[in-house]
Amino acid sequence: MSVLAVTIAQTTGQSGLINFLPLVLIFGIFYFLLIAPMRKRQKQLQQMLSELKKGDRVVTNGGIHGEVYALDEETLLLKVAENVRIKVARSAISGKQGEEDS
Repeated sequence: MSVLAVTIAQTTGQSGLINFLPLVLIFGIFYFLLIAPMRKRQKQLQQMLSELKKGDRVVTNGGIHGEVYALDEETLLLKVAENVRIKVARSAISGKQGEEDS
């Protein structure tokens, strides 16, 4: 194998790595700017849902404000007005009333 063939092989290997580097950098930027904060928010929401108790004031994804009247494993009974209670899925709760997003 000649010196020229070895030099071409080394240059091609390095240029392939250099061409791949921008893709790695873009993935890293997406991860730290988009994916990591979404995962953190999802964990906070799951923790809040598991810690709900009777009497907590919550807001649903549909914008309904109510007080937790009863709890089940998958559903909640919300008191939205005097003598008015609705059954909603836990996954429909977007947060506690009065808490601000961080």
